[in-house]
Amino acid sequence: MPERAGMNKLKIGTHLRRLRIRQNRTIQAVADSCKLSKSMISKIETNKVVPSVSTLVKLAKALGTNVSALLEENGDVTAVVIPAARAEDNLTRTDRGYCMAPFAPEFRNKQMQPFLFVARKGEVKTHHLSHDGEEFIYVLKGQMKFQVGDTEYSLKEGDSLYFNSLEKHQVIPVSDAVKYLDIFV
Repeated sequence: MPERAGMNKLKIGTHLRRLRIRQNRTIQAVADSCKLSKSMISKIETNKVVPSVSTLVKLAKALGTNVSALLEENGDVTAVVIPAARAEDNLTRTDRGYCMAPFAPEFRNKQMQPFLFVARKGEVKTHHLSHDGEEFIYVLKGQMKFQVGDTEYSLKEGDSLYFNSLEKHQVIPVSDAVKYLDIFV
């Protein structure tokens, strides 16, 4: 799947930079808080790199906010309809090899953050994520293995998994492509 600019339209980096400047913090200070490089923070702030979910969680924590504050656009709304085509059009490839798109970025102060993920066999880099919160995964299409801690779960269309995100976890596509909903709190 080609890289898309969908998430860049949301200007995650712009939101990050705005929050950092409001707090009178340097890029280095935020980088140190997140245990990321200054260069990585700079690339995110200039929308050159789309951060992974675990990086978004680290950034939000370092800035004393939640992930939705980094994703949301201006405006207060009480409901958001996301047409199927819009979710697909906003898919953006991460540096880990999977594609993701946030749902309802314009809804402020969300209690949860839903994402659409597409992972393709042979494109996802082996990695283990760990971050604060809980996650719920629902497989929409395809098959995958999902590792949580030392346990590997085989999931197919219609299967779901709920887990503590502090446990190291990773997705391993089994079918050519797997599409799934991932909601984290």
